Amino acid sequence: MTVSLEDVRQAAERIAGRVRRTPVIEVAPGLTFKLELLQHTGSFKPRGAFNRLLSAKDSGELTGQGIVAASGGNHGLAAAYAARELGVPARIFVPETTPAAKLNKLRTLDADVVQVGSEYAEAYQAALAAQTESGALLVHAYDQPEVVAGQGTVGLELLEQAGMFDTVLVAVGGGGLIAGIATAIGDNAQVVGVEPVLASAMHRALQAGQPTDGPVAGVAADSLGARRLGDLAFSAVQSHRVQSVLVEDEAIAAARKQLWQDHHLATEHGGATAYAALLSGAYKAAAGERVVVVVCGSNTDPSTLI
Repeated sequence: MTVSLEDVRQAAERIAGRVRRTPVIEVAPGLTFKLELLQHTGSFKPRGAFNRLLSAKDSGELTGQGIVAASGGNHGLAAAYAARELGVPARIFVPETTPAAKLNKLRTLDADVVQVGSEYAEAYQAALAAQTESGALLVHAYDQPEVVAGQGTVGLELLEQAGMFDTVLVAVGGGGLIAGIATAIGDNAQVVGVEPVLASAMHRALQAGQPTDGPVAGVAADSLGARRLGDLAFSAVQSHRVQSVLVEDEAIAAARKQLWQDHHLATEHGGATAYAALLSGAYKAAAGERVVVVVCGSNTDPSTLI
C-alpha cells in the first residue's frame, strides 16, 4: 500500500480549518524554517490525526466507542485533541517514560491516559489489545495511509510558501512525516531524513533493504523512538530517494539550545533534530543551496532551555 500525491491533496481539503497553516521564516540567506512547532498541540501530528478521524467519520468507522492510540506523547496529544474536537472519547497509551510536560497536556484534553512499559512499542501493543476489546478506532502514530497523507500537507504548504528551495531536512521517528513530505514534494526538492544515532529506524531500514526492529535510546526517544520504520515510510523514502543523515545526542542538545538562544524557539529534542544536522555538519549544504528545516515539535519543559 502506498500514499499518493492526490491522497495528500485530498487530506489538505479534508482538514482545512481544523489545523493551522504554520508559517515559514527565512532565518538566514538560503535557510528557512517551517514552524510546525506552532501547530495545535505543539507538533505536526494533528494533521494526520484529523485526516484519519475525518476519513473514518465519512466512512462510518468512527463511532461512539471513540479512538485508541499509542504514542510517545505528541501523537497522543494530537489524537486526543482531534477526538475532543469531533466529540468522541479518546484512550491514549503512552510509555511510563513520557515526559511530564506531555502527560500534563494530555490530561487537559479529556483523554483517558494509560501508561504502559518503557517505550512506544509496548504502549502500542497495549493499544492494539484495547482496540480489539472495545471496537474503537485505532489511530496509528505513523503507519496508516490517512495519517501519512495528513502529515504530507506540511509539504504542500512548503511548496506554496517557501518559494524555490533545494533541500528539506526532516526529523524521522516512525516515518509518517517524512513519508508525507516526500510524497508531497516529489521531484521538486531533495528530502533528507535526520535521525539520532541511538534511534535510527530509517537508516537501518535503508541499509537492510526492509524495515527491521532495533534499539531505541537517547534524548529524542520520546518523540523519535520507533523501533521500526513504517512500511508506508519505507516505500516512500525508497521511491523518492530520500537521503539519510545521523546526528549524535550532543548535536541535538546543542541545536535545541541554539534554536532558543538565537530564534526564541522552544523545541523538544525531536523538534531540534533536523537542525542539528546542519549545525553539526552531518549535512553539509553546498554553496548557494537553499535549505528548509522543518522544526516539528515544542512539547518540552521550558525551564530546561535556560
